[in-house]
Amino acid sequence: MEIKVRSLTNCEVAADGGAISLGFEDVAGNPAAVSVSLNQVGALIMTLPGLLEAALKARYGDQSLRYAYPLASWVLEQSIDTTQRIITLETEDGFKVRFSIPKAEQSLLGEALTQPMPEVTVRPN
Repeated sequence: MEIKVRSLTNCEVAADGGAISLGFEDVAGNPAAVSVSLNQVGALIMTLPGLLEAALKARYGDQSLRYAYPLASWVLEQSIDTTQRIITLETEDGFKVRFSIPKAEQSLLGEALTQPMPEVTVRPN
């Protein structure tokens, strides 16, 4: 069954934390919701950024397009696993993503951020 969504309405977490519900209104104005189990939420979240970029590239015919979120803040913290750190990146509107960084990658990331960037063509986003 395909449902065309006009707008998202009510997104919430189940009382027991076992699922999320994505509420929306279809193009005919009817309310509906999709419930996704906690086990599948991670797969859904990992899939959406790639789909967004594929849609941009298809719509505009430009394979160099990427969807970039403006970074407002970041936090670095120690993981329970002492060989890992966790970095949280956040936008002004509260969208957050966290990555665990293995010890070997931490140094590489730090070095990469201190190096001058090569000349690139600037494109508006």
